[in-house]
Amino acid sequence: MAEKWERLVDALGHAEGWTTAAELADRLGVTTRTIRNYAAQANSGGVIVESGPAGYRLDRAAWAARRTPPRRGSSPAVRGARVIRSLIDAADGLDVYETAAANHVSDSTFEADLARVRARLDGTGLALVRQGSRITLDGPETARRRLLGALFREETSRGMIELDALRAAFPEVGEFRAALIAGLVDAGYAPNEYGLNDVLLHIAIALDRVAANHPLDADQPTPDAVAQPEDSAAHSPLAGLLARLVSEHFGTSIGPADLAHLTRLLETRAATRTTEAAQADATGRAVSPRVPLVRRIVAGASSVYLIDLDDQDFIDRLALHVDNLVARAGASSLSRNPLTASIKAAYPLIYELAVYIASELASTEGIAVDDDEIAYVAMHVGAYLDQRRSRGEAVRVAVSAPAYHDVHTALAARIRSAVDDDVELVTADDEGAESADLLVAVLEPSTPVERLVVVAPFPTEADLERVRTEIARVRRARRRARLAASLSRYIAPELFVRGLRGYDRDGAIRMLGDRMIAAGVIDQAYVDGALERERLSSTAFTEHLAVPHAMTMSARRTAIAIAVDDVPIDWGGANVNVVALIAFAESGRAEFQEVFDQFVEAFSERENVQRLVHGAEDYSGLLAELARLMEPHGM
Repeated sequence: MAEKWERLVDALGHAEGWTTAAELADRLGVTTRTIRNYAAQANSGGVIVESGPAGYRLDRAAWAARRTPPRRGSSPAVRGARVIRSLIDAADGLDVYETAAANHVSDSTFEADLARVRARLDGTGLALVRQGSRITLDGPETARRRLLGALFREETSRGMIELDALRAAFPEVGEFRAALIAGLVDAGYAPNEYGLNDVLLHIAIALDRVAANHPLDADQPTPDAVAQPEDSAAHSPLAGLLARLVSEHFGTSIGPADLAHLTRLLETRAATRTTEAAQADATGRAVSPRVPLVRRIVAGASSVYLIDLDDQDFIDRLALHVDNLVARAGASSLSRNPLTASIKAAYPLIYELAVYIASELASTEGIAVDDDEIAYVAMHVGAYLDQRRSRGEAVRVAVSAPAYHDVHTALAARIRSAVDDDVELVTADDEGAESADLLVAVLEPSTPVERLVVVAPFPTEADLERVRTEIARVRRARRRARLAASLSRYIAPELFVRGLRGYDRDGAIRMLGDRMIAAGVIDQAYVDGALERERLSSTAFTEHLAVPHAMTMSARRTAIAIAVDDVPIDWGGANVNVVALIAFAESGRAEFQEVFDQFVEAFSERENVQRLVHGAEDYSGLLAELARLMEPHGM
């Protein structure tokens, strides 16, 4: 188990620059005094947490140096993992007293370690067997490999495999990985580099076990097996690629059972047939038998969320991905995604579309789809929408430069080439230029303007980036103003609650749902729908904000019930200070997109959450904080 001070180090590791004690205390749900204590504990072995007038900052180099070997080899967790690894390799088992001495602990301490080992083995298919002073591990080779993979993940970045750690354990992996990616592309597959590291871990474990004379038997169910015809993997073009690369880079070979297992993992987790290759394979037929199913589900999502997803290429690519998803889910071997949290926070509406698609797939195919797999679906949806996205936020930019030869026209042309089509350029002398959203000028104007970017006559890339940044701020300010106006309209006094303490996740949803029912906004079926949606994937889109809702727009009118508390509650692992139950009426579907997306965006910024938490002591305080969102520079 991680030390408590490591929570502080983890929070600082995700921050950029300095973070105040108050912000850290809010984030960790402790006092500023506890933060000081955590910092002192972290620095007991050498300074890794720097402190100063601006707060605290992690010395990343010092922290990295402390984490490198030698590690805390005397901790119970490290000793337990070492014992398990030794038992996996020791066909004849281990002697209790010799192992205790080798770990430099007493016999009684080692007995306590063995109790932890037994607890760790629970549910793995393995059991610790003791005869006198001899202990052995009983269970199949497949379970041993699964446990080895789990131990490695636990030791590297809390479950996500670090490639650097894998390279340190298996030096040949780096070149093998590059060659495998190139081979997949040549064979007509799109590599999934987010899932590839997990497959590399399985390959490394398989090679290690084969070298120790523990291969998979042909009649043995493979770890994380995927239901496929017995010989389909053996005849896959990827089997030959894997066999060749293992021989070239590791100087060894693996048997048919191991090769078939690794090929199935590669096909379902890290390699999807490209639509071009799949179309060539299909010769006039659909690239996947699930194309009709995916088209139906996508049409439903388009209807509910008013977003056009009717594109054959997108549907084909998603159907090929779904084929692999169903195969993984059928074997309870879903793929981890390191981008899940960032996708939820940055693209909530896209993630919500993915939740809808995943829930329909789950009910149709009879499978379970977790957050990481939903995030992969969101990546497909987001990639498609990004290709056809139109910002739809026209911004008028006035360009001011003294007339000298063609310098002023060259400046306007340079800016025109650097911005998108939704920017209207006018000169400072044009009619209506005074109402422009932004002034780009070579010289500082004699009278102050609200938004100004001063650039060189021949603007540098840095100048142009500042122009683009300011245009983005204009659009953002508009969206924030519309959002704040909508929230003020949707949140009635009876739908505001100060205080969340004493509630768990379901209890908070029911409490806010009861408020909405009493106000005549929704019925009990909507509350049940919100609870069901929560079971599909947590609606804590950011660390401090949860936005529960049902996936139907069945409210009698659009409204938001909101509860805030300076003490966070646990929301599926996130510490949440703000809970907003959103209910949209059918007539509000068009507004749902912007309100939902912008609500999460606005309150994903920690300072906005903290202002709301500390300022919204009552309904008037809530309105005051929402009004600040409308301020042009209050972002």
